[in-house]
Amino acid sequence: MPTKKELLTTPIQHIDITKIDYAKQIDAMEHMAFTSRDLHRAAQIYQMMLSDRDCGIILCLSGSLVSAGLKKVFADMVRNRMVDAIVSTGANMIDQDFFEGLGFRHYVAPERYKAGMDDDTLRELHIDRIYDTFIDEDELRICDEVTKQIFDGLKPRAYSSRELFREFGRHLDKHGKNRDSILLAAYEADVPVFAPAFSDCSAGFGLVAHIAGKNGANHVIWDGGKDFYELTQLKIQSPRTGIFMVGGGVPKNFTQDIVVAAEILGQDVEMHRYAIQITVADVRDGALSSSTLKEASSWGKVDTAFEQMVFSEATLAVPAIVGYGYHKGAWKNREARRWQKFFENSPQTVA
Repeated sequence: MPTKKELLTTPIQHIDITKIDYAKQIDAMEHMAFTSRDLHRAAQIYQMMLSDRDCGIILCLSGSLVSAGLKKVFADMVRNRMVDAIVSTGANMIDQDFFEGLGFRHYVAPERYKAGMDDDTLRELHIDRIYDTFIDEDELRICDEVTKQIFDGLKPRAYSSRELFREFGRHLDKHGKNRDSILLAAYEADVPVFAPAFSDCSAGFGLVAHIAGKNGANHVIWDGGKDFYELTQLKIQSPRTGIFMVGGGVPKNFTQDIVVAAEILGQDVEMHRYAIQITVADVRDGALSSSTLKEASSWGKVDTAFEQMVFSEATLAVPAIVGYGYHKGAWKNREARRWQKFFENSPQTVA
């Protein structure tokens, strides 16, 4: 049986789009076919978002993206004003990004583990597997405990996930061991981060431990309704929006639904004008994560003029599309929206 040290030897390396010029490659795909042409059109639509000074860009993250090596791509989007808000799974932000911000790593798994071989052995060694990557379970428990400590230090009340992620970014700013973090970049750039299923991650374990330590009274509460309300306020104050969706799930539907929520609040807003979705989900089963952007138009959520589905695995398509936008340089003329300040300066937002 291999030792734990032998299996956790090769860290995942996060791809750096600033050093790889995707522009010529993607432009060359314009007159190809199949996914290449879709990829080119998606890159063009993202370029439109970046060039439209009245457009607020929302990034949606679902699936194990940070552990797969995409952390720096998303952090660079934040740092370079290429995104104005993030809606994510809790796991991407806490179990993966915050986890690495604390100084821990994800590791490349030996080839044989892709097929699920020796998972019982991994359990004995306290190694968790995400397809072909490994995480040290003992380090993940430390991450759980740090989240509890953060909750313990907050005033007991109801918080949106945006407010809680702000505290995680603040913690990394003071105590983090890796500055290349999405949450830290968002904290520094005043980019709000939401997780509509916030407790489905290490922060959820920390929240359980926090509540238990308070004997169920006078504790921090995550308020999912406040999440929905706050993100809807961003749609109201920025009527023209573009969504860049990686995967599907709750972040996808949550972000699309804010158009309808704004209308329920009596606000006349347009559908998301620009939309990209990168997914490998099959549309034939009718599941929401595989529902097309054109289908979302029937619900009044996404305009069909500038939308593109890209049926591709995220680690291939995301660096290409974001790298295209980075090297075309439209972001250089974008002003930072600093939407986090919107909530801090206007606690009583429009209703």
